[in-house]
Amino acid sequence: MLQQEEVAKLIKRAQLGDEEAKTTLLTENSPLIKSIIRRFKGRGIEYDDLYQLGCIGFLKAIKNFSFDFEVKFSTYAVPMIMGEVKRYLRDDGYIKVSRSVKSDAAKINNYIEQYKQEHAEAPSVTEISERFGIDEHDVVFILDSAKMPVSIYENSDDEKSQQIIDRISSGDNENDNIDKILLRDLINGLPERDKKIIILRYFRGSTQCEVARVMGVSQVQVSRLENKILSMMKNEFSKGEQIS
Repeated sequence: MLQQEEVAKLIKRAQLGDEEAKTTLLTENSPLIKSIIRRFKGRGIEYDDLYQLGCIGFLKAIKNFSFDFEVKFSTYAVPMIMGEVKRYLRDDGYIKVSRSVKSDAAKINNYIEQYKQEHAEAPSVTEISERFGIDEHDVVFILDSAKMPVSIYENSDDEKSQQIIDRISSGDNENDNIDKILLRDLINGLPERDKKIIILRYFRGSTQCEVARVMGVSQVQVSRLENKILSMMKNEFSKGEQIS
């Protein structure tokens, strides 16, 4: 992982047109880009295309980033990368059926026909989901996508006449996903001691006394350090939200 000073130098060089600096930043931040685009898999876009969109968003983040923002570059880049993919889905308007979706649809349809012959009825979405290890949302998406390309901004046929995109649920809150990525980035950027305290307290459920024993300090010191770390993280997190 690049240190923040190295990142700053590379960004300045990249903003001046240094292609090698851009490549280095892209390579080092590839795991971040992949972690963001992963949530868009199963939407009918090939993974390589999603990655390219993520890279475009990342390069835009390099171009538009200002050190006056007073946030880490990766914190600024996250909503830019996600925004690029979302913009493509919105502006493109049509769900493209990828080869992988077509292949999955064929397998599922074969399974449905076989199931009908054995049980005299079609399997439920839940049964298909369990059989193929695919989320129920993705099962519906795959089967619908295999029928014909449709605009996700057309009105559906239900009584409320909602746009189709309004009926597609990601299964979680999109803002929560961004928040989780920003939070993970903040934690990863902490000094080792601070990171250990946060992980023990909020991911392992340890008490301050237990953390104190592990760290070899007093409970009072742990309390003071924890408050200081949380205050810093809250401040950095707020900056990231304002920029995004």
